[in-house]
This record gives sequence, C-alpha cells and structure tokens, in this order.
Amino acid sequence: MSQKNPQDNDASPFHRGEHIAQARMGVRDIEDWARKVVRDHLPEQHSDFHTSLPFLVIAARDDAGRPWVTLLDGPDGFVTAPNTRTLSIAALPGPGDALHNAITPDSDIGILGIQLATRRRNRANGRAGKVSASGFDFHVDQTFGNCPQYIHEREVYRAESTAPGPTTRSRGLAAHQTSWISSADTFFIASGFRDEGESPTYGLDASHRGGERGFVQVLDDRRVRFPDYAGNNHFNTVGNLLLDPRAGYLFVDFETGSVLQLTGTASIDWDSDEVANFPGARHLVTLEIDEVIETRSAVGLRWSSDAKSVRSLRLVEKAPESADVTSFVFEARDGGPLPRFEPGQHLPIELEIPGASTPVRRTYSLSNGPNDQRYRISVKREPQGTASQFLQDHLEPGAILNSRRPSGDFVLTRDTRPLVLISAGIGVTPLLSMLNAVVDTADTRPVLFIHSARNGQHHPMAQEVRALAARRSDVTVHVAYSQPTAQEKLGRDYDSSGRVNGPLLSRLKHSVDAQYFLCGPIGFMAQVQADLESQGISPEHIHTENFGPSASQQ
Repeated sequence: MSQKNPQDNDASPFHRGEHIAQARMGVRDIEDWARKVVRDHLPEQHSDFHTSLPFLVIAARDDAGRPWVTLLDGPDGFVTAPNTRTLSIAALPGPGDALHNAITPDSDIGILGIQLATRRRNRANGRAGKVSASGFDFHVDQTFGNCPQYIHEREVYRAESTAPGPTTRSRGLAAHQTSWISSADTFFIASGFRDEGESPTYGLDASHRGGERGFVQVLDDRRVRFPDYAGNNHFNTVGNLLLDPRAGYLFVDFETGSVLQLTGTASIDWDSDEVANFPGARHLVTLEIDEVIETRSAVGLRWSSDAKSVRSLRLVEKAPESADVTSFVFEARDGGPLPRFEPGQHLPIELEIPGASTPVRRTYSLSNGPNDQRYRISVKREPQGTASQFLQDHLEPGAILNSRRPSGDFVLTRDTRPLVLISAGIGVTPLLSMLNAVVDTADTRPVLFIHSARNGQHHPMAQEVRALAARRSDVTVHVAYSQPTAQEKLGRDYDSSGRVNGPLLSRLKHSVDAQYFLCGPIGFMAQVQADLESQGISPEHIHTENFGPSASQQ
C-alpha cells in the first residue's frame, strides 16, 4: 500500500497499482471507506491484539531486493507497544532464515498479526527503526483490520523442544516439498513496490491466503499457482504485483513448526479459460520460483488441528424476516451447551451443498443475544449467493450442519459510555445482538438505535427491535426509509424519510461521549463515519463492521 498519510484527506491510502486492480474488478467505491479504516497509527484494539500474540508474520527484502516472508515467535510479551506508532519486537530471523540479517534501520517491513484460533487478523506496514542483537522497533505507516475469511482455526501451543533444525536451499521444489504445498490450506505472501515519484520508500505487505486443502497447485518444481477469491477489495497484494511482480511465499508445517520459504516472480491470469475452473476465483496467481529455503522446526510453536473445534448444530427454527432475509435458529445436535459468544460476533458454518466437492464455508453474524443458549443467524439472499440461496431454499428444521466457535472483535466495549448503534440493510444483525444483550442484562447504558432501509418490505427484525426498545425507557429507536411505500405511515412504520446522514444525526442529539457501532454497506459506513467525525466524534469511539457483498456473506 501507499505510504502517504491516510489521515490526509487529499491522500489516497492506495497506490496506482491497487487503483488499477480495483477499477478492473469494479470496486473503486472502496476508496472513501478505506480512508476511514486505514490509519497511520495503531488503535488501542490493534495494539492490544499485536502485543498479545505469540508470533508475528513478517515480510521484508533480502540484500538483492527480493521479498520473503517469515514467522517471528517469542515468549509472552515479546511484542510491546511503547506508543501508537511503534511496536517493539524482541525477535529477529535466525541463521538459515531467508531474512537473516535483512532487517536494518529504515528497511521496509510488512506485518501480519493473526490469531488462528479466533480467526482475527490485523495488518500493518512501515519501516524498521532501531535494530539490536535481540530485536527491532517497527514504525507504523499504515494499519488496518482484515475480515476472517478463509482462516482455518488452529490452537497454538509451545513445543517442549525449540531448537531449530537444519536448513536446505535449492532452486526448485523437492518431492516432499511438492506434497507439503499441495496439501496446505494456508500460506502467507509478501509483496511490495517502489516508486520514487509517489512515495519516498517502497512499502511491503504481509498477507494471508487460505482455502481448502490443495487450493495451491504445484505445476512443476519451479511453478506454483493459487486462485485468489473475493476479499476486502483493497487488492493490496495484487496491486503490488502489478507494479513489482516479485513475491515471497511462506508455508508452515503446523505440526512440526517447520517452514518453507519461496521467492520468485508472480504473474496474474485475469480471464483465461483456466480461471473458470475455479468457481468464485477472481484471478489466478502463478509464482515462478527463484529460490527455496526449508528450515526444520524453525519456530518453537505448534498448532493443533482445526478439526476439534467443529460442532454439529441442528436447525430448530426457520422464519422469514423480510422480503429477502430469513432467520435460522440452531441448537447443539447433542443437546449440550453451546460456546458462549459476544454480541456482535459471527458464526462460521459449513454447508454440504449438492454438487460441491467440499463443504461450503461461510460466516454470518449472530443476530440473537448471548443468553439464549441458541445461535441465530439472519441471512440475506444474494443474487449470486450459493450459500444464501441454499440456506433459504433447501435447509429445513431438523437439518444438521457443522459450525465452529463464534469469533470476531466487533463487540461491545466494556465501559459505561452511551451506545449509538447505526445500521443499514442486513447490517442490522450484529447490532440487534448487541441490543438484545443490553436489554437482557444489568447493562444500564442508554442506547440510540438507528436503522436505514428502503422500506418495510426490506426491513428485517423491525418488530423485534421495537419490542426490545419498549422494555427500556432509555432505548430510543429511529428508522429511516429511503423509499417508503404508499401504505407505510410516517410516525407509525418509520420515523423519517430519506437516508441516515449528518443532518439527521444532528437532529437526533446523540451523545458525543458515546461509543458508536456502524454496520452496513461500505458507502453507507464511510459517509456516516465522516458525518460523525465532522460533528466532533473521535474516530477511536467509532467501531465498524463491513457487510458488503463478499464470499463470506453469500
């Protein structure tokens, strides 16, 4: 990504390569939203996340300028945050690692913090500051959160023996390395670019890719290929590759802590017949390998299989909520208790869809309160949504499906500030869970609940929200319809016509000391956040969750 200050309204958080990729995929409307969520400092939530992790994924370049990616691990607390622009990392790539001695003052660094067990991840890029024999300081240029798509759950633990094994180097893949890559469901990728006319330094990104086992294909001992699916529409990696095709890959053997590092030159296949062989893929990326480095037992961590977190659920209720939204209520198949969730979190599920060779995995926000001892998801039918159409058309009470633990960090804060919950469309679901939690507990925070919809036909959970508000005198609801029908009455069915915007927010006299939670389409959230900030609301008190179209919501 570009290293211009993302807080400067005249500066784009994206460089021209990312703009090219976004335009090609028809998602240039991501710009306004990204200006709000790509920051030049670490919000407290991101600092807390990175400093709690036992490892970080690090991207850097060797002395030949080639990008590589590696893992740095350490004891609890090996990452600290002395201020909002700095992470101090008490670890360096060891002997044998592709990046040994590559981190020097002012060198460009990409960081990915990822917690596989909860499917959380945050990214940052910037530069190395002070470097010592035991670690280095990382100075943030850009940081932002990523969605949980394609992350396979794994629990991490420390190995009894942490001594690294031998390192081997080669120009191509050995037979066992081919098998390793072909069976992987996860890898990490480093990419970056340099343009003196646009930025004084070239940035680096460390990113994650995941899929079903075998999604990375080994074409021969010098070429690997993977399908790239819908993500957050930033196109950081692809945008980098359009300007500088050099890339580094990292494959981790989660059972042994061994790592396999590749570097080479990537090419992008946008629209050949081959792309059609990977349903849902936006393009294919092929890496021509220059060098391979394998280190046995490179890190002192191990990860357990994600299979043990699977829980079977039985569908017990199915109910329409609007013209295109249906709710599904699940209980544990074995009748036992379900893991508790935080209001605002999402539920990963697996669907056995006829014709699909593997389970179809999707993630939907939970729409009920955490005290129900059930899970409820409310799903909008998407025109091209394989999962949403299957759920609405074919899943009936009594059906069994597998889920994983609820996860996500779009959750209620623990303070006593008033709450302002603002949603549009299907974005109402996590905020409804939050409202349920507040009303059903001793939480005394006043709540202003604002929802935007086209009209009553496209307004899910309308009666439930009103009923919850009726139970508390300090819960206020305001509904805005942009296209009310002739049968709908102002003051009865909705509270204002038009969209949720700055003038409306001003009239509603929301508290500037509140915590704000926004969920809905990208354009809606970008505009509402801009309106709130123009009224003096601190960005640190505005929390967002994107419900734009993506593979995880369809």
